Parts: sequence; C-alpha cells; structure tokens
Amino acid sequence: MPARNTIKTYVKDGYYHIYNRGVEKRLIFQDAQDYRVFTDYMADYLLPKDEKDLLLKMSVPGISSKNKDRILKRLRLNNFNKQINLLAYCLMPNHFHLFVKQKDTGSIDGFMNSLCTRYVMYFNRKYQRVGPLFQGVYRAAVIDDEAYFSHISRYIHQQAISLSLTNDGVEQPSSYPEYIGQRKTDWVHPEEVLAQFSESDYRFSYARFVSEYNPLEMDKAVLIEN
Repeated sequence: MPARNTIKTYVKDGYYHIYNRGVEKRLIFQDAQDYRVFTDYMADYLLPKDEKDLLLKMSVPGISSKNKDRILKRLRLNNFNKQINLLAYCLMPNHFHLFVKQKDTGSIDGFMNSLCTRYVMYFNRKYQRVGPLFQGVYRAAVIDDEAYFSHISRYIHQQAISLSLTNDGVEQPSSYPEYIGQRKTDWVHPEEVLAQFSESDYRFSYARFVSEYNPLEMDKAVLIEN
C-alpha cells in the first residue's frame, strides 16, 4: 500500500501541506548554512525573476566570469512566483513543513522537484556523500476544510517553537516571525491566515492561538509517520 499522501490530488487554487524527512530519519540540516541555503533556494524560486535586470547586469563591462556565471545560473532557474504562494513553513533538523497555495495544477510538483533536487545536490557536495537525502518523494496533503486551514499553520509553527534553537544556537527557521510582526519577507504570505485574527486584541490574536495549541485538535496534521 502506498505511504500516506504520496499519491497526490492537485487542484487549481488548492491549499496543501507539504512535508518530507531525511532518509532513515537522518539529519537534512546540519548547521546554520544548510538552513540558510534551503531558505535562499525558496526565495530564488518564489520571488519575481527580473530577466531584463539580470541581462543588464551581465552586460556591464568588466564583469568577472564568476559573476557572469552566477547570473547565467539565475536566468536558467525555474521561477514559480506567479504559481506558488508560500503561506507558512518550518525547517527542522530531519524534516520540513510547507503550507502553500498553488495557482495551477502542476505548480507544486515543479516547485518541489526544483527545490529538493537543488538542495540535495548542495548537501551531497558539501558533505561528500552520494545517493538520496529524502525519504522518497515529498508528501502533499490537500487542505480541504476550514478547520484544517485554520490549524495547519499553528501546527507548523509549533514544530519550530517546540525545538526553539538549532544546534548552532539560532532560532529554528520558520515563518512564525512573519505572523507576529517581527519580520517581513516578500516570499512569505501570511495574510490569508492572519485575516482570521485580531492585530490589536491579544485575546483573539494569532500569537495566543499558537500558544494554546492542543495536539489533539490536529490529528489530521500528524503526518510525519513513525
């Protein structure tokens, strides 16, 4: 029998909880650089790609071959700015969670294949290893009701909050700072979720909603199987 959420149903303008973990539950992020590279790759794919600006920079007289090669690689990258909205995410030592909205039926598959393939190439090169890094293909659960939509970002953010700090002593990477007004990131879009909460009254705020998390309410989101 196929593992849960490996057989995916993609719908236009659908919301999805995407996740994967390391093969044999191994670490997929070993230090701060690994986390930063993964988030940088997400930014590359989700921010608009200004091809005219990149071509202009490449035509500057005296540009080094290294910078020219970097721009060429950027031009060749797939871009999903108009296809994928990232609503929330967290990166954990041996797995990750993404909450996304796709605008076309094939957007998620293209985005995840690009992101994960590129990261595995980086990781294997850095740690001088070969072979798969993730436990098979990524999983994707369609978010098909209001309760699931309301709670999935809380579940994702609680993952990071529960661990608090990485091995390097920095905050576990997640989109929670965007949700509580501590940071603004152009490729993270919390607006749809935050529309359900108050910005001025803590009793009805997103921060309180997360602090009162009850795992029993999120049985549908316990998706990283043992």
